[in-house]
Amino acid sequence: MDKIKTIVVEDERLPRLSLLSKLEDWRATLEITDACENYEQARESILRNRPNLLFLDIQLNGKDSLSLLEELGRSIPLPLVIFTTAYSDRKYLLGAIKLSAVDYLVKPIGKEELSQAIARAVAKITTLQGSDPGRLCFKSGDSLLFVPADEIAGFRADGNYATLVTFKREEMILESLLSLERRLPDCFARADRRTIVNIRKVHRLNPQEQTCTLQGPDGAQTVMKLSKNGMDFLLGRLLEQ
Repeated sequence: MDKIKTIVVEDERLPRLSLLSKLEDWRATLEITDACENYEQARESILRNRPNLLFLDIQLNGKDSLSLLEELGRSIPLPLVIFTTAYSDRKYLLGAIKLSAVDYLVKPIGKEELSQAIARAVAKITTLQGSDPGRLCFKSGDSLLFVPADEIAGFRADGNYATLVTFKREEMILESLLSLERRLPDCFARADRRTIVNIRKVHRLNPQEQTCTLQGPDGAQTVMKLSKNGMDFLLGRLLEQ
């Protein structure tokens, strides 16, 4: 996939530089086309560059960026938007939802929540561009992984991050289980504090050994260890189906 053309709009210098610095971790995926500091500059740049993704501060020197998007929407198809703001304001949140925002990040923006928002945006852009919508996107090092959900057995906690477990390999990803739990499809369930399991791939449960055997589409199997509570939860979920 080509780099995603991206514009940052932030009227305060230090938050703008901070965000641009954090986005350096995504330079293999995002092409930062411009960084704008006011309403007029942003409008001109967006119309000229036609970005795929926009990081947009809610307030721009006293002007409302929701109005900017409404104005742009009369001329061009709107890019995907990740709103940034210093306030958790319900009015703006509802406006962002109405405009199909990918995410709404409250400053100061942490790297984990930023990574989660970008991964969500990349997955959506990939789908819109005609790629397989069944693939999920994860950050690994300074690159992105695209993995079909059908090939994922689950995830294990790994410090502040997680290990992606497929039926062929394991790989560390830069996202916590809590972050994954919030965005994964319904076929994935948080079994216990350290484990997320792909419910559709459960092949065998062994309560005595507290293990769950999962089977992939080609018959390959992998085993994940669960806590007693995890075994009970998973058994309950499977019996409900």
